[in-house]
Amino acid sequence: MTPLRLGFIGGGINSAVGRAHYAACRMDGKFEIVAGCFSRDDAVNAATGEAFNCRPYTSAGSMMNVHKLDAVVVLTPTPDHNASVMFALEMGIPVICEKALAATSAQAEELCRLREENNGFLAVTYNYTGYPMARELRDMILGKELGKIVSIQAEMPQEGYLRTQANPQAWRREDGSIPGVHLDLGTHLHQLIHFLTDDHPAALVAHQTSNSSIGVVDDVQCIAEYASGFTASMWFGKTALGHRNGLRIRVNGTALSAEWRQTEPEELHIAVTGGTRLIADRSSPHIRIASLPRYQRFKAGHPAGFIEAYANLYSDLAEWLHGHLGEDTPQDMGLRPILYGPEIAHEGLVMMEAMVKSAKEKQWITM
Repeated sequence: MTPLRLGFIGGGINSAVGRAHYAACRMDGKFEIVAGCFSRDDAVNAATGEAFNCRPYTSAGSMMNVHKLDAVVVLTPTPDHNASVMFALEMGIPVICEKALAATSAQAEELCRLREENNGFLAVTYNYTGYPMARELRDMILGKELGKIVSIQAEMPQEGYLRTQANPQAWRREDGSIPGVHLDLGTHLHQLIHFLTDDHPAALVAHQTSNSSIGVVDDVQCIAEYASGFTASMWFGKTALGHRNGLRIRVNGTALSAEWRQTEPEELHIAVTGGTRLIADRSSPHIRIASLPRYQRFKAGHPAGFIEAYANLYSDLAEWLHGHLGEDTPQDMGLRPILYGPEIAHEGLVMMEAMVKSAKEKQWITM
């Protein structure tokens, strides 16, 4: 199909997330970047337009007024998401927003309302759900192969705020009503648990602290009860030395348990009641989802990683967008696109606010 035309808001060449989205959206030929308001710095903005071979604009408004776009991708710092997403929705332009959708649940609720009023399109990208083996685990859980889910341990430790060369951007040095570490990491864990189980948190108790000299909350632990009865423990932070990005999730069921680690994304560790333990990958004979042709850009044993996971999301986004634009869409290898709109993003922010309240009041909070 004809590539969909994207305009970037944020995501300049001095931005890690910008380079990731640039590579991922073009990987399968389903999108092209035709314009962007990449940076407030004129030099960076111009250099990014040259590097991405597209027209740079000094304001997002002028870009959206002049260029015919199929969607805009919002890659600004999280505190700036709300204004950009709101403006695009009001103009009737589909929006792809990097998580976290907004800085507060109230902002996210307003974006949900705007999306409905304008019959708009708003997708939020959580790149870890693009990994084939994470999608395999989801299929196993929803297919009841693990039996009844008893507990989940989800963690995302990082070390960035304690390393000697730590130098976070200015907007990361100040916490809003939801601290930055919750927006950066906690929302990932909330969404990943929902992605795997299709369940929702009911109550929680949390603890948060600051271990670095930066002066923001940088370590959080939480126990959450979910609606179906399992308990999830979460740990996320930026002061865990030795962890570059230690995302790991363990799901314990009455029939099987399974573990997936972002640092070894091609492998799914499985244990059964008889004591057998095995490691599955895309070539294992009983794998259903991760073995689909769409995930075989190259054969198993040649690991796909972070950028490919984003590219899988963009393949889903292309199918979603073509449908929103009223076009016939191909069924992508028989797999329904797995994407998230603003509702789960809103729930995640409500959960993060509950964690903050629990930590301050030192008590359980019902959601």
